[in-house]
This record gives sequence, structure tokens and C-alpha cells, in this order.
Amino acid sequence: MKQKIITTLFLFILLSHNGFAQTKKPYWNTNIPINSYRLPPDPEGRKIQFIDFDKDGDPDVLKSYTIGNIPIQWVDDDDDMKTSDTEGDTDNDCLMIDRDKDGKYGSYSDLDIDWNDTNSDGKADMQVVVDYVSKDVKNAWGPGHYMWVLDTDMDNIFNYIDWDTFQLRCWIHSGISDFFEDYHGKSLFLKMHTTTEKMNDVRLNWENPFLFYDNDNDGLTEMAIRLCDSPPLLNDKSLANLPENTKLTGSIDWASLSFDMDNDNQVQNEFDLDMTIHFRGGGFNYMDQIHKFNNMRGLPASDTMFMDPRWRQITELIYPDHESAWDLVHNRGKWNQVYFTYDEDDDCNRWERVELYEPKNIFKIGSRNGGIDNNAQADAAGDRGEWDLDNSGSGNLYISRFDGRIHLYGAEWGCWRIDQNAFSYQGFGGIYDGYGPGRNQVEPKVFSTIKYHDTDNNGFLDKFDFDLDGDTIFERSVSLKTLGIDDKCEIIKTSTMNYTDLVAMQTSVSNTMWKNAQQACEVARKSGINLSWYSLLMNPKSIQQKYNYGYWLQFYLYQDLMDQAYRKGNKLFLNELDKAYFQGNWKILTSKL
Repeated sequence: MKQKIITTLFLFILLSHNGFAQTKKPYWNTNIPINSYRLPPDPEGRKIQFIDFDKDGDPDVLKSYTIGNIPIQWVDDDDDMKTSDTEGDTDNDCLMIDRDKDGKYGSYSDLDIDWNDTNSDGKADMQVVVDYVSKDVKNAWGPGHYMWVLDTDMDNIFNYIDWDTFQLRCWIHSGISDFFEDYHGKSLFLKMHTTTEKMNDVRLNWENPFLFYDNDNDGLTEMAIRLCDSPPLLNDKSLANLPENTKLTGSIDWASLSFDMDNDNQVQNEFDLDMTIHFRGGGFNYMDQIHKFNNMRGLPASDTMFMDPRWRQITELIYPDHESAWDLVHNRGKWNQVYFTYDEDDDCNRWERVELYEPKNIFKIGSRNGGIDNNAQADAAGDRGEWDLDNSGSGNLYISRFDGRIHLYGAEWGCWRIDQNAFSYQGFGGIYDGYGPGRNQVEPKVFSTIKYHDTDNNGFLDKFDFDLDGDTIFERSVSLKTLGIDDKCEIIKTSTMNYTDLVAMQTSVSNTMWKNAQQACEVARKSGINLSWYSLLMNPKSIQQKYNYGYWLQFYLYQDLMDQAYRKGNKLFLNELDKAYFQGNWKILTSKL
């Protein structure tokens, strides 16, 4: 008898350890600081309920619970559910989470996630998330999400949901920029910061779309295009925050095109976008960009379970796609303004773009403080912004002689807020730093600034103001006209380019920059300048370093040669030095030495 009791106790402990006797054992990954990748099963082990809408003997809805005693239900859109299932599938079913436990699953405060297998290969190709806010939230814009992800590279990665809090967390990442969201490779999403009952047409969206391009098929993104159909509320801040002011127009009025110009992204540096060209105002109508999908329509019998079933009823979405977006932006778009931003300190690891500097105060610094970094997602310092506020240059580019860099043709003015060593490191940067609102990077108290002007309105920058000591007073101005230098350069038509062309252009710019730096070294050597001080800059190891070191090496040698000429009282050489430096032609000094 004693042996039997011991044996029974042993079996009980063994079964309990393996989870068979403890029906209330919580799911292992619940509220612990380890990533949650899946919907946790019911910790109470309650009996699953089924609904058979069509009375054909197999279930159409599976009802259960998840952590926090939150009710959930799965709608079987592909009619393959069985009574032995413990959850729905993620190829063609819809998960409805009753976050507020009010007995409604597709209503206020709820989270709905729907997967669609458009080619019937057993894997989802589309996913939509409808993230409803509480009924007492009166804001028409801001809280809530309506977001489609289309898996165009077939990696089966979609939105990232935090299954501890049941929140959409698109910005979660590991390392510098390895985002859990499907931002890598070739992908696209459509997203609006509101929910469907406030929308006039659920086939459209605000970010419509956000396109990611994998031009070299390495699974990483080299180019991103963001197109926005801005509701009236966003274009007119005086409008009340009402649902009627979130209506989509069917026209794209905001577009950004961002590029990894030297294609140096890799694992541990997944996003390294270097340049953004941004168009705003005017734009183009896109209502002819219709995309129809198989298996998109949800189970009709389940429509009554949704406060707004329209997103379950559609069979098409309307948006420009990977193939049409570039042409539509350049050839259909009737734009009012163009912004240009270049990441000179190479510290941007955002998935979206090199965040835009704005044509505001060049010395004010801080998020929403009225400076060029007014955008909370912008780099506090380190980027170069140029602005064509009448679109006279149509978003075209040119490579200047005065600094050898890519510039925006038609820009009336520009500004480079220098952060030479990326002290104010942007990284992912912006409003989601620390996974909450705020700007995480250090905002420098003192920074050097160069301002650019187009004084004759011919589309090319020709005058430069320098505040190198950071006291907000320009201590020096240089005019190409005064130096007798022609500011005109070859105009590069961006509409005729592709990503390969852009990389080739950056490579050429970097190589030319380095070639000019070597010529500057030769001039400095003949002038008696000790080049060993600059050994670090004289040994670049990449295209990016040729660009960066090449610029700074010329800058330092220019300053040293200028200092030497002042000390010697050689005013004639000073004038020739300016001509050589500001037209990138150091050879003209050879005969002067």
C-alpha cells in the first residue's frame, strides 16, 4: 500500500511537471522580458467553443481565451477548420481579440488580424490589422491603425504584434536596425492612423503605399518610396479633429524617395539610407491603380460580427505599386515643392527615409522648436537640407564643383548642420526612441553651420556662409560670382534614372572626391604642409569613406594652406586658393608653387 502511494505521488509529480495535470499552467512566455512572437493559448485551459454558421457539420468560428482572460475568436475564411483545432490558421483566417471584454470582437477597443492566401499555396500573402480605439476616444486622427501588409518577397513576415499587450509595434527591432516588421527586402504596406469606421473608402489608405525595394536581392532594403494621400485634417491644421476631415482624396500629395546611395547595408546595418528627395503639394490622382486579389473576401456569414464589415467585403485595394510608383511620381505628379536631405554623417538607420530637414531657422535646435530639425524624427545635427519651394527644378539633381557633392537643382537655399563624427547619433531615431515618444539622441549645444544660397535664381547654389565656431554668426561668406567661377553644372534628370544609376552616380562622386583630395595633398606637400597629421583621412576603406574622408581632407588642407598664406602675407595665393578649392580644381595651383 505504501509503495502504491509513493508510486502514485511520483506519477502525479511527473505528470504535473510535464503539464498534463496542471490545466491552469500559464503559457511560458507571458509577461517576461523575452520577445513574444505568438498569441498565447488560454492559461485556464477552458473548453473551446465552435459555431457552425452553415450547418454543414464543420465549424466556422472557434471561440477561446488568451492571457488576461481576454476572449478571442477565429473566423474560418477558407473552410478548413476542424473540431480538433485549438486555434485558427494564419493563412486565410481572421483573429478577433475582444480586448475590452465587452462581448464584441470587431468593435471599439478590439484588435482584428486577418490573413489572406491569394494564390492558394497554403501561405498568407496579405495581412490586415484593424486596431480599434476606445469609444470615448474622440480623436479622428492619431490613435488606432488600419494597416495592410503585402508579402511581395514571399518571406511570410508581416506585422509585429506585442502579444503581452496586444499592441501593434511596427518599430520594434534588434541591433541597430533589424526591424521585426516586414520592412526588409521587397515589401509594401498601406497604413492609416485611424480606424475603418472613420474612413470613407477602405480600399484606400493614407500611406498608400509604403514601398520597399530589394534591388540586389540580398533580403535587405536599398530604396524606399512613401506615398501619402493626406486627408484634409493633415493639410489644414485649423480643421477640427473630426471623422469627416479624415476622408481620403484618391490623390497622392506627399512623396518621399530614399536611397542607400552606396549600397553598403548589410546584416547588423540593415538600413543605411543616405539621401531623400521629397515632393509635396499638388501630386497626382491614383484611382486607376487598382489591384484585385483572390480570397480577399471574408466569410459573409461573419459580417455581423464586425462593427464595420467593409474591410472584410472588399476584393481590391487601390494604390501605386513597385512598378508604377517611380513613373507616377516623376511623370504624373504636379508638385509644388521639393525637399532634399543628405545624411552627411552617415548615422541614419531609419526604415523610412533620411528624415526631412525643413526650411526653417538654421540655428534653432530641438524637436518642434522651429529649426531645420523641427521634425521630431529628423537628425538634430549632421544632415544637409536643400529646398526648392516653387519646384522650379522638378526634383532634378546636379554635382557641384564647389564641394563635389550631389545637390538639388532649383533649390533657393540650403543648410548643412555639421556633426562631423556623428556625436549626435541618430540611429533609428525620432518619435519611437525607447519605444515611446521623444528624441533620444543628444542635441548638441554648439555646432558648425554652412548656409547655401542661389543668389541669381538660376537653380544652382553660388554663395556660402560659414559659421564654423558655432556662435550663430557667420564669420565668412564666399561668392562664386566674385571669384569668377561659373556655378552652372550638368543637370541630372532623376526621372530617367533607376537605383543602379544612383549608386553609379554616388560611386563616381566618391571617386572624384577622393581624386581631388589626392591632388590637394600634392599641392599641400609642395607647399611644405606635413601630411602625416592627416594619415587617418588618407586611408579610406570604402566608397563612403572616400566620400567623407575626401571632403574633409580637402577642407583641412584648404584651411592649412590659407593659414600658411596669411602668415606669409601672400594675398595673391589666397585668391588663387579660393578659386582652386571652390571649383574642385587643385591643379591650377601647381604653377603658383
